[in-house]
Amino acid sequence: MSALALVGFSLIQQFTKLAMLGAEWVMWLLIFLSVLSVALMLERTVLYRKMEDDLEKLAEELRDLLRAGDIDGAKTRLGRSPSPAAMVALAGLNESDRGAESSEEAMAGATARVRLVLERNLAFLATVGNNAPFVGLLGTVIGIIQAFDALKAQQAAAATAAAVGGPAAQQAAAGMDAAGRVMGTIAEALVATAIGLFVAIPAVAFFNWASRKVKSILSSGDTITHVVLAHLKAKGPIEGPYRAAGVVSSEAKKSEAKSESKSEAKSEAKSEAKSEAKPAKSEAKDGKKASKDEGDSSAKDDKRDETQSKKD
Repeated sequence: MSALALVGFSLIQQFTKLAMLGAEWVMWLLIFLSVLSVALMLERTVLYRKMEDDLEKLAEELRDLLRAGDIDGAKTRLGRSPSPAAMVALAGLNESDRGAESSEEAMAGATARVRLVLERNLAFLATVGNNAPFVGLLGTVIGIIQAFDALKAQQAAAATAAAVGGPAAQQAAAGMDAAGRVMGTIAEALVATAIGLFVAIPAVAFFNWASRKVKSILSSGDTITHVVLAHLKAKGPIEGPYRAAGVVSSEAKKSEAKSESKSEAKSEAKSEAKSEAKPAKSEAKDGKKASKDEGDSSAKDDKRDETQSKKD
């Protein structure tokens, strides 16, 4: 036997005494969680409503402003929009002078911050939805413990009445009273389970809706971010107001450098060809002159020979 048993301490008896306090505190806990869940649901719903905007119209206006080279106007238009997509795109435009890669990284960081704002307190709703039925089940177990304790008391009362030989009516009344207490505790246990389900079902339903809403907001925001990236990653040299605004993409710079290197290579090839052609022309000229001189000398020799033959 353990030392606790020797001193008359029983862990089961202590938990039984705790269960005899009733399941009413479990119900109050569930009601408190229910009120808190409803408050968070309302707060998230209001926040999502405030962030709504016509993203198609915003994307069209942003595209027109960027094509016109009005970077400041595009930033002002994005700043007026309450949508998370506008916040992300604005972060990218603020880094547009550093190139498309810097803007893309800035928008990725802004997307992470927006996600944290959109998903705030949703974990609490998920926790309540998953655990409220178990809290209600705790109340049910407490009620069942009380019911069995009442049955035990009924048996003890019946044994006492039989021992003292009381009237049958008195024994029946004691049994009816004990049965009433058993039914009351079972009903209390079922009420705790019902409240737990009542708290859990709306919390789980709203959590699923809010999760889909967050994904929808972030996915629809890609249309705005792609407009900004398409502008920054535009290929070819950017002329006119784009260059005046200082918006030259890395692709445009590469294209300009490539064209410049090609023109330099062509000019070098032409100059080399000209320099090689000049010596060739001079050599050909000298060859022609030499052949002419040789022809003249041979003609003179022939004429001299002819004249000499006539004299002879």
